[in-house]
Amino acid sequence: MDIKTITEDIAVAPQITAGDLAEIAAKGYRSIICNRPDGEGADQPAFAEIAAAAKAAGLEARYQPVVSGQVMDADAAAFGKLLRDLPGPVFAYCRTGTRSATLWSLSQATTMAPTAILEAAKAAGYDMAGVVRRIVNGGKTPTDTGDAHFKVVVVGGGAAGIAVSASLKARMPNLDIAVLDPADIHYYQPGWTMVGAGVFEAKTTARTMGGLIPKGVHWIKSGVAAFEPQNNAVILDGCRVIKYDRLIVCPGLKLDWAKVDGLVQTLGKNGVTSNYRYDLAPYTWELVKGMREGRALFTQPPMPIKCAGAPQKAMYLSGDHWFREGCLNNIDIQFMNAGGVLFGVKDYVPALQEYVKKYDATLNFFHNLIAVDGPGKKATFKVAKPDTAPTEVTVEFDMMHVCPPQTAPDFIRVSPLADAAGWVDVDQSTLRHKTYTNIWSLGDVMNAPNAKTAAAARMQAPVVAQNVADDIVGKSPTALYNGYGSCPLTVERGKIVLAEFGYGGALLPSFPKWFIDGTKPTRAAWILKEQILPPVYWKAMLRGKEWLAKPEKVSAS
Repeated sequence: MDIKTITEDIAVAPQITAGDLAEIAAKGYRSIICNRPDGEGADQPAFAEIAAAAKAAGLEARYQPVVSGQVMDADAAAFGKLLRDLPGPVFAYCRTGTRSATLWSLSQATTMAPTAILEAAKAAGYDMAGVVRRIVNGGKTPTDTGDAHFKVVVVGGGAAGIAVSASLKARMPNLDIAVLDPADIHYYQPGWTMVGAGVFEAKTTARTMGGLIPKGVHWIKSGVAAFEPQNNAVILDGCRVIKYDRLIVCPGLKLDWAKVDGLVQTLGKNGVTSNYRYDLAPYTWELVKGMREGRALFTQPPMPIKCAGAPQKAMYLSGDHWFREGCLNNIDIQFMNAGGVLFGVKDYVPALQEYVKKYDATLNFFHNLIAVDGPGKKATFKVAKPDTAPTEVTVEFDMMHVCPPQTAPDFIRVSPLADAAGWVDVDQSTLRHKTYTNIWSLGDVMNAPNAKTAAAARMQAPVVAQNVADDIVGKSPTALYNGYGSCPLTVERGKIVLAEFGYGGALLPSFPKWFIDGTKPTRAAWILKEQILPPVYWKAMLRGKEWLAKPEKVSAS
């Protein structure tokens, strides 16, 4: 008997026999629903036989037959009523379990988020892609899809989405492009580290989305609920359907604050802050300025995360301020890193270690934040060192800068576009989807093994734009992405270790060594970060001007 648990209230399974009922009751189920019509298969026991065995086992039993491939709206409503009326948990079955899983998915569409339904069904082994529009539509079959069609649809209006749209428009000015994004405001997120150090004002990192959408590109102000790649369709919140010839997926990633117990309740107070949120970065600076003694924790979750250097950037800039104020000796800096190294590219580690020493920071590797007691000023970490049994340790703090756990957005993780880990599955050189050849992805959401930074998106946008343009005119892809990412590690106010690297940790410097030696802290790199990169972002990258970002070409040989 192959029982598939969907939630604690329901499980589904392929065809059962009368002999299975005692075991089903022993597992704690209290009711049975049969969704398979009698006589569908020659080896199938009749429902009357199942019902008799269920009664003997003390279980309620109901017969709700549904023809394979013909789950109607009324069937889903009736199944939902059975779930409400019967004692739970409920055990439902059909030939393979798919009909029962489909009925459950549609019956929950008015009470659960579509992504939660899809995720629960997927975890149980059932793909609900065939009924995703109905799930998004509250469990009912849409009567009017209201389809719109575009040559290219871009999911996400962040750095990657705007940049790739602008680069495509620069190559093909008459191309019909739509950007899907519900946000009103677009943020220059690399600036938030500087906000947390009192260098930038938060407001300088925000612009209205409408002012950044490239001229001639349609902006559809809506979130995405699901994908139907087999139909070249994107399903929006509210069940509107957008059709495409080619799709570019770049919605960024999800900051999973709720994954740390107690964190959401204490963010922005009790000394708990994060430069990963626009409204909290100013609080970081407020805490740093006000601290004269005590313990400061800086956390880093398991990879992958957006801008892997950001957690330690906050530590260095805070330490630099306390050093300049003459109070560093009274402050205990602790870096709590879920990983096992300070930085993933070894060439930059010696320079960083010098600043760890300067600020007398303690490096705690394999420490993953799992809970926060804000009022009590305590943080709990799971310590999982190699070849050692995991333990937990609770540390008191006066200030804590948190980098939250991060995942792909829910609607990506449950979609047919995702790999087993939930990221969009692409070829790491062309950034084309491995299964769906008219889909590309860039930015933080895709699974190429590169650093998730705005600098990476700046390099990826021309690659995707060129390869989509090639595809439109019937050519093979001519642009390659080499994994470039950049992390300007702000080690002190006025100096930066400019880490630039590609796949495999290969160093990919943009400037000659005499100007900026990325393995050493330099004033030139600080000027680049503070004065040059923000206007490059707003006036070049988001406008299709590919400064230092021309894509590599496929070799003719």
